[in-house]
Amino acid sequence: MNRLGRKASETLIEMAPSADDDIAVLTKFKLLQSEGEESNGPLCETLSTAGSEVPSSSEQGLSSTETTLLIPDHQVIDKRHQSKDSIFFRDGVRRIDFVLSYVDDLNKEWEKKLERRKEFESNLQKAGLELETEDKKESEDGKIYFVKIHAPWEVLITYAEVLNIKVPIKENDIPSMVENPLDCMLTPFRLPEKVMHPEPDYFTAPFSKEKQELYLINDESTFFSPSMRNRIVNYILTRCPYGTEEGKKKFGIKRLLNNGTYSAAYPLHDCQYWKKASDPNCDNERYTLYMEWARFLRFYKEQPLDLIRKYYGEKIGIYFAWLGFYTEMLFLAAVVGVICFLYGLFTMDENMSSKEICDPAIGGEIIMCPLCDRECEYWRLNTTCESSEYSHLFDNVATLFFAIFMGIWVTLFLEFWKRRQARLKYEWDLVDFEEEQQQLQLRPEYEAKCTQKKKNPVTQEMEPYLPLTSQAVRFCISGTTVLFWVSLIIASMIAVIVYRLAVYAAFASLMENTQTLQPISGLLTPQLATSVTASCLNFVIIMILNFIYERIAIWITDMEIPRTHMEYENRLTMKMFLFQFVNYYSSCFYVAFFKGKFVGYPGAYTYMFNRWRNEECDPAGCLIELTTQLTIVMAGKQIWGNIQEAIVPWICNWWGRRKARNNPENLYSRWEQDHDLQTFGALGLFYEYLEMVIQFGFITLFVASFPLAPLLALMNNILEIRVDSWKLTTQYRRPVAAKAHSIGVWQEILNGMAILSVVTNAFIVAFTSDMIPRLVYYYAYSESDDSPMSGYINNSLSVFLISDFPERNKPKTNPENFVICRYRDYRYPPDHERRYLHTMQFWHILAAKLAFIIIMEHVVFIVKFFVAWMIPDVPADVKAKIKREKYLTQKILHEYELEKLKERLCQGDKRATEKEFIATEGKMELSRAM
Repeated sequence: MNRLGRKASETLIEMAPSADDDIAVLTKFKLLQSEGEESNGPLCETLSTAGSEVPSSSEQGLSSTETTLLIPDHQVIDKRHQSKDSIFFRDGVRRIDFVLSYVDDLNKEWEKKLERRKEFESNLQKAGLELETEDKKESEDGKIYFVKIHAPWEVLITYAEVLNIKVPIKENDIPSMVENPLDCMLTPFRLPEKVMHPEPDYFTAPFSKEKQELYLINDESTFFSPSMRNRIVNYILTRCPYGTEEGKKKFGIKRLLNNGTYSAAYPLHDCQYWKKASDPNCDNERYTLYMEWARFLRFYKEQPLDLIRKYYGEKIGIYFAWLGFYTEMLFLAAVVGVICFLYGLFTMDENMSSKEICDPAIGGEIIMCPLCDRECEYWRLNTTCESSEYSHLFDNVATLFFAIFMGIWVTLFLEFWKRRQARLKYEWDLVDFEEEQQQLQLRPEYEAKCTQKKKNPVTQEMEPYLPLTSQAVRFCISGTTVLFWVSLIIASMIAVIVYRLAVYAAFASLMENTQTLQPISGLLTPQLATSVTASCLNFVIIMILNFIYERIAIWITDMEIPRTHMEYENRLTMKMFLFQFVNYYSSCFYVAFFKGKFVGYPGAYTYMFNRWRNEECDPAGCLIELTTQLTIVMAGKQIWGNIQEAIVPWICNWWGRRKARNNPENLYSRWEQDHDLQTFGALGLFYEYLEMVIQFGFITLFVASFPLAPLLALMNNILEIRVDSWKLTTQYRRPVAAKAHSIGVWQEILNGMAILSVVTNAFIVAFTSDMIPRLVYYYAYSESDDSPMSGYINNSLSVFLISDFPERNKPKTNPENFVICRYRDYRYPPDHERRYLHTMQFWHILAAKLAFIIIMEHVVFIVKFFVAWMIPDVPADVKAKIKREKYLTQKILHEYELEKLKERLCQGDKRATEKEFIATEGKMELSRAM
């Protein structure tokens, strides 16, 4: 099926490895020219008009870029005759599949860049691509050249076969799922059918040039979708050579972008997002996505995943499918979390512990030991009345239920996502897609930097490789760098702990001596003030370290020279996640598992660096401080993330477009509009996944301390979906389409965090909350049958004789001449023969905590694994459809082969023997039987 006006032989692309180059280029492009045709031929589109006297590129043998430089000032294209929304060449027929831009800055590198561009564009033309250059005089700022690229039919079908792209062969006749009678209730949340399913469902097969009659090719110009076309062109651009420098073969658009030869390379959006294009040939998919998906007022609507996949590719589609599913599952967790919170709120007045603390006759008479050395004074327990009441909101029996529930919820989320993912793989023709096949294509950077070659044992071809010694050195440097930065995080966390220890005395003195703070002294205690300011300081440090380490992680991953794209992403993912894990969660781990656990007792306190006394928990427990820490870090990260994702790109684009508003609207072309947008880089999705996985850690690892965390995450994710869709549709250039059949290594990270969350929540309930000590008191030490929890506070506080204070710890003043003070621990009183040693109750509580951890972990793990076993990863109807589609597709292909053999027999082809005909029929029978 040849394209009009061209010979098939002119666009054949020879795919062969380079035998004599230092770099093993995967593809070698060669344009087979007819006799007498000039080197650039008709492929090079010049800017000269019909009446122009400027020589054509065919006459001069110049590239399109050079031709542009020869155009006189008065000979320019009248862009007013071309729609600003045009996504076609000037002939209005050939679609613009990719755009390159550059600035002619005339510096000392100008000649070298010009030579690179000439060679690169010449090789693109030899690869069969067609180019059309817009002179800088036609751009809105008068500085930027634009090279528009079109892939003709012959190039598309050649690389569709190379990339194993699946195309339709027959409309799908498998009946759709039986309608759910409850679907009518979901109608307000549905989108129109045309938006949800923009094209019919087909049986598909990998494209082959030899079987073009088999495929449903109604129109060559629209057979391959724009996302497929830009993926093919990008494949060529990343492998096209542009010369030899320093004895090494150089190739790929990425290098040309890095060295400034080109300023940008991007596919075009199909129209403006706020209105439809005037061109009837435009699909207006960007406009549809904006109106139905990217606006916040559509937050309650389902996502048009098929349209997202069609416009942006499967990789971005699978991300939004995962994010939407995660948000749906969060709704259940948020509802249960709110119920647990309301339980704490409604039972607050019944909490005996806070009643005793607030009672002037009990808490008002209990004198507590100073919380810091020398500067702090003795204080009455009832000063923590308000904080003890708020602590009950999160530290109650519902905490245990919610921790167990979230352990099971995580399993349900991961298992049901596998099922959802399997359905998407079927619907998006990814069942037979082996990501490894695509990703095993060597990275151009790997090919360029690895000069040594060896024979591949599978393909038996020579390919570049990195020597083992070089790999070992690079991994050592990488591991040392990662270890250094993790150590730096831990050091910063210790610095924050030192801050907490150092400023507590200052806050205590300030609140004691400042009259204006007296009215809120009950609410804003020195402990709370220290915790809030330390959390805010920790958040600022987290953001700064995160900003720096992102660049460090990319640098060390580049230095390792990963072999494939998948290997590169996996290595970078593990480095970034390890860092982020330590960076975001270290402070929460400190408050949950270390604060107040190694305090000592009055007269024998433990000190950090022999200088700062370790922190104590509030008499009501440390859980409220963990809640504070979690809320500040989690909410702060989400707010800051949304500002970064939405406001920053909008400001950058506004700043870049400010001059364009002064020009007539019809002079601001489609490629210039997209050029002024932000770039959605290769790691754009990586940061989106990382943000969500870190949030997933907050709502699973520490959820026992804050039942409202899933609600915060739900609210954030509803906003996140619309912010991500809005910025992708309106603020960023169109990303190059890429395939993916899963969320990749993130699935394993989520599985690991799900297992770890069971352990952390069991420890939080046992060691951070006060639940186990209360239960031990309730069943073993209570002295009242009518009110079993009365006397708990007095029982949980030990007695210390003030005269036993060493000089280092004793407060400077004791105006009321107190004789004893109380502290939170289970130790014998000073008049006991085992004074200040742990009581038997302490060991009973410790044993109960350890027993609880073992029982809770085993119960939750048993339920998790049972649920995972009960829920199959692939739904039964999807399995049946996959088998049915494979059978029908094979049948269609075999019938096609049989028909071709019949034609050859009828035409007297001697090679089409009767035995071959019988063998083909036998293959069809075997396929039916299987």
